[in-house]
Amino acid sequence: MTDQAALPLFVLPMVLMPGEVQELRVFEPRYRQMLDDCVLDGRNFGLVLNDPFEPTNHWDGPRTYGCEAEILEHDTKGSNHFISIVGRRRFTIERVIEPALPPFEHPTMQPLIPHDGMFPDVQTLLDHIPEEAEHHKLYISADVRFQPTIEATTEQHQLMLKDVLNGVLNRIGAVLRIDEQILDSWVAERVDHVIDEDPNSVYTVTALVLNGLESKQQVLSSADEEEALAELMHQLSASYEEE
Repeated sequence: MTDQAALPLFVLPMVLMPGEVQELRVFEPRYRQMLDDCVLDGRNFGLVLNDPFEPTNHWDGPRTYGCEAEILEHDTKGSNHFISIVGRRRFTIERVIEPALPPFEHPTMQPLIPHDGMFPDVQTLLDHIPEEAEHHKLYISADVRFQPTIEATTEQHQLMLKDVLNGVLNRIGAVLRIDEQILDSWVAERVDHVIDEDPNSVYTVTALVLNGLESKQQVLSSADEEEALAELMHQLSASYEEE
């Protein structure tokens, strides 16, 4: 499997972790075009946290680190697409390829907005792309380099992750005042189900126990799984101090 690729990017206020399953509603024309490209070509895309301070053709640009997403299920209802995705490989962005058109708020796009405020269809937007444009993609894409992965999570790291998840679940149980015996049984079953030698275990736990986007992004941006585990514990400790 190659360690480099060109990926379409879904740039959102969201962080996807390897092994994490999420549901998305796709309604913007640029992402409908991207979804069509991915489904027709059997391609994955990248999901990346947005960066408003690094715009590309007036859209929020992507952060440097993201996660490859594989489409598991795809359903269409009217003009909306609903997809189920799972996170695969982490990657770093080496070159951003800007979309062919700016956002609808841009002055050059105003003639395309009808009085009812509805999005124009994809073909209308494609017809609006200048002839000298390098491509006709409405979405951001990038040349990316995939990060190396380990073959399995070590027993030591599994024990550390179990301690982390056990502590978080017990804190939740205490807040909800769940019977101690029932809680102990549920926590033990849940911890054993979530954590094993799967190399994505640290990211699975991160998705479960961290809420803040920046906290999750710090873990996703780690150099390797050992650093990711250390960052997870740091972010969790910081969140406890804020309570």
